[in-house]
Amino acid sequence: MSLYIFSDAHLGCGTPDEEAGKVARIAELLALVQKDGDRLVILGDLFDFWFEYKYVIPKAYHEVLFLLRELTRAGIQVDYISGNHDFWMGDFFEKHLMIPVHRDSFDFTYDNLKFHLTHGDGLAKGDGGYRFLKRILRNPVNIWLYRKLPPDWAYPLARFVSGSSRNYTSRRDHKFAADYAAYAADKLQNGYDVAVIGHLHIPVIDRTERGIYVNTGDFITHFTYLKCTNGVVTLESLAKP
Repeated sequence: MSLYIFSDAHLGCGTPDEEAGKVARIAELLALVQKDGDRLVILGDLFDFWFEYKYVIPKAYHEVLFLLRELTRAGIQVDYISGNHDFWMGDFFEKHLMIPVHRDSFDFTYDNLKFHLTHGDGLAKGDGGYRFLKRILRNPVNIWLYRKLPPDWAYPLARFVSGSSRNYTSRRDHKFAADYAAYAADKLQNGYDVAVIGHLHIPVIDRTERGIYVNTGDFITHFTYLKCTNGVVTLESLAKP
């Protein structure tokens, strides 16, 4: 059996054709998981924007949500680590999809390998502006206030802001790649065998004497994912359409 990890599909950010293509690729990956996997971890930013009201969730993502529920019904363990575009998650995933949601980071052991996983937003020490913004956006009072907006107003506003944020970080985050590698090296030096990060949209697998650093890339242009089988960690990609 195998562990699969992927991130950064940003569902909802593209044209209808682009979105249909991404959903098809995600379905292809989840079919692989159902065939020979026993664990899947979503490493953040599956959605370009996610927000839950008490009785409302985004309807555009129903196909992927159904596919994830099929996995958990089949007995496959699925975990979700929230990213910077989907951190406003409530209890929907845990209550209705049986998928635990982890904030910021998640550690576990698989095939006798100790994994450390984090989405990676705000990780770079030089990214002080985003670190400050992160505290504002995740403040419980601000989330409560935003929830008072009607969904038909809140979602278009949030998608516009989310798109602006994605364009900004995509131009800037490449210069922080060394910070991510240093963060991973620190984790490997402190007892972890594999450090896995997303967010950068840059596929990386770096094997050292201390362990393995993987950046899962994205599911927009690279369609890359981590796979671990019998203790062997690889970074793989779906064939491009």
